[in-house]
Amino acid sequence: MGAGEKNQTGLDGAPLSVPAHCYAGTTAVRPEFRFDEGALLRWLTAHVAGFQGPLTVEQFKGGQSNPTYQLRTPHKSYVLRRRPPGKLLPGAHDVKREARVLTALHRVQFPVPAVHALCADENIIGTQFYVMELIEGRVFWDATLPQVPDLERAAYFDAMNATLAKLHQVDFEAIHLGDFGKPGNYLLRQIGRLTQQYLADTEAGRDADMDALIEWLPAHAPRHQGSSIVHGDFRCDNLIFHPTKPIVVAVLDWELSTLGDPLADFAYHAIMYRMPPDIVAGLGGADIRALRIPSESDYLAAYCERTGRASIADYNFYLAFNFFRLAAIFHGIKGRVLRGTAVSANASARAQAFPRLSALARGAMQQCQ
Repeated sequence: MGAGEKNQTGLDGAPLSVPAHCYAGTTAVRPEFRFDEGALLRWLTAHVAGFQGPLTVEQFKGGQSNPTYQLRTPHKSYVLRRRPPGKLLPGAHDVKREARVLTALHRVQFPVPAVHALCADENIIGTQFYVMELIEGRVFWDATLPQVPDLERAAYFDAMNATLAKLHQVDFEAIHLGDFGKPGNYLLRQIGRLTQQYLADTEAGRDADMDALIEWLPAHAPRHQGSSIVHGDFRCDNLIFHPTKPIVVAVLDWELSTLGDPLADFAYHAIMYRMPPDIVAGLGGADIRALRIPSESDYLAAYCERTGRASIADYNFYLAFNFFRLAAIFHGIKGRVLRGTAVSANASARAQAFPRLSALARGAMQQCQ
């Protein structure tokens, strides 16, 4: 499976109750996301080194946010990500930020696709976009990794753990990302921004669980927070693994990346242990011992050892925050479905999952009290 079979966009995993063919791979470009392919061909020829047509364009089936396309030529294939057309929330869908962080991390050999070119001219295909390499490998949509032999499964989890720990130890100042976000107060800034977006999206409506979290979270955020590059959506289905080995060869979907609290980023990844698998890739209800998957406590300890920590004192708060954060994002998907601007054909299923996520978030909050 190549990177082209995993849409490189944020929060794009489809519910596991949906057959894989419904969200993996490519299809003809959907009518609402078509553009002038001739104009794109002329731009690629002028701006991407070594590019030669003719060009065939297909759209990846998955994806909730930034439309993503596979560009095929007789000699090479590429991936294009663009801002979606239509009404957008302020600051959302910033493909220039994605291209910037990918370029910086690629220079220090962190596993990400290479960016070939960025286009800020909206006259080419209607919105800003960038073009990157297509990486071959495997994507696991199911967090239990059913395709992996039992004796090898722990090594794949360890590879995910090591990759995230490596990201959090990248010197962001040294790779010129010191202004990629505001250091400090990450949690309060995130809670504030998500709250504003939630309240502004009147089409999606209000939710009692979300309203309770909005009141409780700011008063209980840890005062002392570290700062690192954070991915924002680090899950197994946002990774490309080596075709045969437990090695992460590419981390995808950087739309939510910024400078922030690495412990919040790790806890977002770790909520897979509590996440129902029909919402996003999760281990909720799975017999992880029988599957030879590391326990949540062992997984947490491995991350702490790699990053030089004894423990994460406020781990339960970070879990509550991340369930709230994910619920807020799904609330945004619900709004895009109602406005008719959702990218994925599976967006309606995501929107329907929103109240379950907000309830999970409130339950995690209550465990902290």
